[in-house]
Amino acid sequence: MQFDLTRRLAAEALGTFFLVMAVVGSGIMAEALAGGNEAIALLCNTLPTGAVLFVIITIFVSVSGAHFNPAVSLVMWLRGALPRTDTLAYIAVQIVGGCLGAIVAHLMFDLEPLQFSQTARTGIGQWAGEFVATFGLIATILGCIRFNMAALAPAVGLYITSAYWFTSSTSFANPAVTIARGLSDTFAGIAPSDVPGFLVAEILGALAAAAVFGWLLGSTGATAKTK
Repeated sequence: MQFDLTRRLAAEALGTFFLVMAVVGSGIMAEALAGGNEAIALLCNTLPTGAVLFVIITIFVSVSGAHFNPAVSLVMWLRGALPRTDTLAYIAVQIVGGCLGAIVAHLMFDLEPLQFSQTARTGIGQWAGEFVATFGLIATILGCIRFNMAALAPAVGLYITSAYWFTSSTSFANPAVTIARGLSDTFAGIAPSDVPGFLVAEILGALAAAAVFGWLLGSTGATAKTK
């Protein structure tokens, strides 16, 4: 069943809204309850993020494809799976939905709705972490699309859960989420001045993964079985 563009855009906005709300809200709760233990706080931020990804992908994948991420929409456009005008609309509603998710998370915890983060996240190590995080996310998605679409929701949720811990940047891997987190001076925040570096690293990681896995998983390179 093909859903019309309005419904697909609503699904993308809602999904990104819930994703950012979960990231920011769990970060606020984690920081409040962890007693200064940053490892515990990060773990408490990680698990809800992976869980909500599983849920929102399961709900919306048949409606919009469950991108919730401009890097994913860009790759789908490059693969010919999404028209250019739809891609631009997807990206716009993802960013708006994500920013609204941060605002609502603040409201739930009685914080100022609109904030600007003071958390510095910059440097080659952080940018490399975002490149790797986004490369791996796109690889996960393309592999599932190619071989096992039913595994998409758990695979993405598990990948992001693990990438929180093996990347130096704690795996934003999503330009819409990065922009929204710039508007949250909480555990999950990133200083607005550091957002552009993350965005460049994420887009480069997505493009690299699209190139590598477009070749690696392409059917034209498959070798025929011999008896």
